[in-house]
Amino acid sequence: MNWHDLNSSLQLPDYTPTVAVADASDASLFEMAEEAIKMNVCRFHFHGTEERMKKAVAEANFSFSESEYASFFPEEDSGAAGSAAVRDVRGKNASVLMKGMIDTGTLLKSVLSKEDGLRTGNILSHLAAFSLPGRDALLYLSDSAMNIAPDLSEKKQIVENAANTVHKIGIEKPKIAVLAAVETVNPSMQATLDAAALAQMSSRGQLGKCEVDGPLGFDNAVSETAAAKKNISSAVAGKADILIAPEIETANVLYKSLTYFGGATVGGILAGAAAPVVLTSRTDTVESKLFSLLLGLSAVKNNENDDN
Repeated sequence: MNWHDLNSSLQLPDYTPTVAVADASDASLFEMAEEAIKMNVCRFHFHGTEERMKKAVAEANFSFSESEYASFFPEEDSGAAGSAAVRDVRGKNASVLMKGMIDTGTLLKSVLSKEDGLRTGNILSHLAAFSLPGRDALLYLSDSAMNIAPDLSEKKQIVENAANTVHKIGIEKPKIAVLAAVETVNPSMQATLDAAALAQMSSRGQLGKCEVDGPLGFDNAVSETAAAKKNISSAVAGKADILIAPEIETANVLYKSLTYFGGATVGGILAGAAAPVVLTSRTDTVESKLFSLLLGLSAVKNNENDDN
């Protein structure tokens, strides 16, 4: 799948939502916004320091500065911009929160604020989507950025977050593979015990509208040939839409391997908050930033009303 086709393959909202950008102080953000506006998928509220926003707009040759698609909200510093962007979403003036040049930890502090944040009572988890050469569908992975060593209860919530997010993106009943080093349950390997428990929960309908299997190795989670060679037969083996890693090290290495060696274009969002949170790296390309934005927009409920 090519990222240029994402706006037609994903289920984007049937209205024009507003995206609140936290610390819009880099030219690449405005280059991304230029493309998004031309695609007619959203409008923007840019929060940041006035001087840095003006400089970034000029560097990007952003052509929508004086239009209905872009509003600017000067703030004292990066932290204040993050807090303002979160309040923008909490107040229903925007439907999606997007990380700009603000530090992730600083933004998450605002997202998790009890007074003005986007908490729901659920665990927050990162969900990455990979557009891979030769693969027709996106491949999703959790959790490479938020939860370090989740226990079974936390993994259950990570599975639910991932499933709920891709439901909105357009996959009615996602196939979810819980990864481990081996495909058999080994009492000495906690990852296999957790995977088997999650698979059992799924078979009893405890995880909602999804199919979960595990433990599965990466190979037999994504390759039907590999699954057949190991005599693994299930609705998920070889056909996984979503991969759930046992802990952050596995997920992070897999994320970077797919990006650097697999030639994937990657986008990432934060699931489990009251609204989609688009998490980008300050070093991401314009292409990756746009990919992440489209994922965030597709995770907005289509029947949600945007106040703008």
